[in-house]
Amino acid sequence: MLKKGAAERALGRAVSTGGDFAEIFYEDTRSSRIGQTDDRIDTATTGRIHGAGLRVYKGTNSVYVHTNDTSDAGLMALAERAADAVGSVRGEDRQIQLSGSIVKNIHEIRELPMDVSGERRRALVREACRAARAESAEIAHVTGALWDWEQAVTIANTEGMFVSDQRVYTRASVTAVASGKGENQTGSESPGAMMGFELFSTREDMNARAREAARRAVTMLHADKCPAGVMPVVIDGGFGGVIFHEACGHSLEATSVAYGNSEFCGKLGQQIASRIVTAIDDGTIANEWGSENIDDEGNPTTKLVLIENGVLKNYMIDRLNARKMGMPVTGSARRQNYSFAPTSRMRNTYIAPGTDDEAEIIASCPDGLYAKVMGGGSVNPLTGEFNFAVGEGYLIRNGKIDRPVRGATLIGKGGNTISRIDRVGRKMWMAQGMCGSASGSVPTNVGQPMIRVTDMTVGGR
Repeated sequence: MLKKGAAERALGRAVSTGGDFAEIFYEDTRSSRIGQTDDRIDTATTGRIHGAGLRVYKGTNSVYVHTNDTSDAGLMALAERAADAVGSVRGEDRQIQLSGSIVKNIHEIRELPMDVSGERRRALVREACRAARAESAEIAHVTGALWDWEQAVTIANTEGMFVSDQRVYTRASVTAVASGKGENQTGSESPGAMMGFELFSTREDMNARAREAARRAVTMLHADKCPAGVMPVVIDGGFGGVIFHEACGHSLEATSVAYGNSEFCGKLGQQIASRIVTAIDDGTIANEWGSENIDDEGNPTTKLVLIENGVLKNYMIDRLNARKMGMPVTGSARRQNYSFAPTSRMRNTYIAPGTDDEAEIIASCPDGLYAKVMGGGSVNPLTGEFNFAVGEGYLIRNGKIDRPVRGATLIGKGGNTISRIDRVGRKMWMAQGMCGSASGSVPTNVGQPMIRVTDMTVGGR
């Protein structure tokens, strides 16, 4: 536990050589993981991350140091390291007075994962793997995992902030491999939430998720190879939102914008997308995977409209980049753990529901590709250029879903793609992932309703 007096003394020392702001991020995290390969539990680990990071600003320059010695002496030694990096002339320690505040918790936790018996945890993974294997004789290999972590943080700074938060994350996954004719195809499902073990009794049926993973693997095993070309593309909800997340979301983070490394620099108030597109980054949704009570700089989390009816409204901005950009913070600062300095990151990022009927979206597409599930990909935030694999795809012929195809890749540029969206469905849902960037890997949700892009380059055979 971070003591207020120790934090005050360390912060005062950290700015004694000319720094104008200092912040301590204290963390104590417990984690566990159970994994199974085929019919055998082969992983059972627990871990603990404990430490503190200290950051000092001098104008728009920043120094960040960290330690796992959180004793009073350890914090003072950390503060001296930071102060020495900021300046060589030592003045008097500044007198800092911290005021504690209570964070409103919007994430009800009913059953802490660490309190759940090992047998119940093993049974969840074992039964999910069994369900996947039973889906088809062509399922040759199944892996499953359950992992969770409980993170306690306290954040203090020279502006008087002293605030604490408790975060609980739970997630499970099943991956099924279908094999035949010398080829393998994979299907995966990995739901998670900022919830306890009640996730699996109130929201997620892992056996059903496992069967879905197996079904996808078998479907893709028998799919034709996707033809290449420029064509209309219908992208379904959930993981379909990864395209906006990667191709546009990262370009709206101050991590890119503040340094001029974004295709959306200087475009606030301008039309950058189709008028039927509204995109939101929301950290306030109760119990969602990417939500928080406060961000990792201690600011209240927010619901941030990034694009409204095609017009760029906001960037995601952390404290340091707020200084560089001359704009307010947006509660978007995140980090993997105390060993990373925070920066602007996405939370639950999605395209908002529209007014189009999903059946009509398919029917209005005479020929094209239906991307039911998206896979991984890559993007250049400076240009917005991207390519993404389609995890489960189907050809559309004469307004009807025709047959499954595999090997499809969507290629394009973020700004161009969101400008060519001409249909947005009415039902939006999200999917869970881990997003990596300058401040490490953090939980994020991606989401959207079904959308249609008038034309995209599809890579295939």
